[in-house]
Amino acid sequence: MTKAELVDSIARKVDGLTRAQVDVLVGTMFASIKDALAVGDKVEIRGFGSFRLRDRAAREGRNPKTGELVTVPAKRVPFFKAGKELKEVVDA
Repeated sequence: MTKAELVDSIARKVDGLTRAQVDVLVGTMFASIKDALAVGDKVEIRGFGSFRLRDRAAREGRNPKTGELVTVPAKRVPFFKAGKELKEVVDA
């Protein structure tokens, strides 16, 4: 499902909100999650899951084209952990 399909789905289910209003709400929600992660906070949505950052250590990698060793720097990456209710719904 794309963002546009998500917006359309919500707009159909919620009376009183236009597609444009739902688009602003969904965009604001995603921006808020990105902003929180950017400053190192975690985001937890009960019943759905949580977003947090994980640290990846620096390592040696290989350039697939030349086979040459390359140093891959340490970095922080976003990580999503599904909540219990989401796991149950997907598993059913």
